[in-house]
Amino acid sequence: MMKRLLIPTRLILDCLRRSSMEAKTAASPPHVPVLCDTAIDYLQPVPGGTYFDMTFGAGGHTRRLLEKCPEAKVFALDRDPIAHQLARDMSESKEYKGRLIPLLGKFSDIPKIFKEHGLAKHSVDGILFDFGCSSMQFDEAVRGFSISKDGPLDMRMDGGHSGGVTAAEVLTHIEEGDLVKILRFYGEEKAAKKIARGLIDARKALLRIETTRQLADIVENIMDGGARRDKLRRPAHSATKTFQAIRIFVNNELNEINYGMVLANEILRVDGRLVTITFHSLEDTIVKRHINGNVLAGAANALPLKYSSHYAIDEPEMLESLTKKNWRQLHRHVIVPDAEEVARNTRSRSAKLRAAVKTN
Repeated sequence: MMKRLLIPTRLILDCLRRSSMEAKTAASPPHVPVLCDTAIDYLQPVPGGTYFDMTFGAGGHTRRLLEKCPEAKVFALDRDPIAHQLARDMSESKEYKGRLIPLLGKFSDIPKIFKEHGLAKHSVDGILFDFGCSSMQFDEAVRGFSISKDGPLDMRMDGGHSGGVTAAEVLTHIEEGDLVKILRFYGEEKAAKKIARGLIDARKALLRIETTRQLADIVENIMDGGARRDKLRRPAHSATKTFQAIRIFVNNELNEINYGMVLANEILRVDGRLVTITFHSLEDTIVKRHINGNVLAGAANALPLKYSSHYAIDEPEMLESLTKKNWRQLHRHVIVPDAEEVARNTRSRSAKLRAAVKTN
């Protein structure tokens, strides 16, 4: 088995500082929070309120929340040790000391975190999720997320902090049928069978796929270098969906999002506010179905609510639990960035914001 690579936190921090210096020279920050003002406006922070930023990243949303409401307190969670270190640095500054509590972990670690910090259920006033990868993760080749930058094929959001397999290890050991499923369901890749077969053939030819450049080039060759476009009709690399699918699998992202939505209902008080920002349809579908009450056995229903039937259920309590909504959406249509924000930050183009208030 390939030796696992644990990326040194300090090494990546040094890379981030260099990137930050280069970005300042180019008058462009390394990470720009998406829909920042809109998200904080929907959260409506109040003095003395307790808030959870479930995806701290570079801290843009948290910073704006604390600027708008200096008397609030924010618990800043992130699974990425680099983001956690940035949160720690921010929490130790004079401006934010005592108002920002940095937390290292995944959404599924929240029950343990609540216990450690003596927090009670239904005690949080607002929760913010900004799903997906941060610009910092994409911009640093050493993290293994980027198609355009050559680096080790890692893709672990926590940089190996909690172990887990790398993307390279997945491609070394996975069966072809399983790879087809990953590409089809997590990447929504129509050519899943063709790409999976090509990657397995490359492996059989004793080619170890260990870098992002290797994976991108192999998929491009499998697809004959044909031009592709994403759902917004933008030019896209042939391997974009493959990278997305493997990244989601490596980090168990969709299950974490589902669990995060379940936990949001458990930790928010009645009338507490939830704000989510998603970047592709798989994320948004989970969020939307939780908000709409289309949840079965603690998970977002695989079918839209209009295709789901509960007529076969004759137990009133079970039927009520399946159809009860715990959320009231605060806007009629999903919110997207305006043209001005997209011009400033092209990575915001696919963002969708949803906001809801907990009703019971």
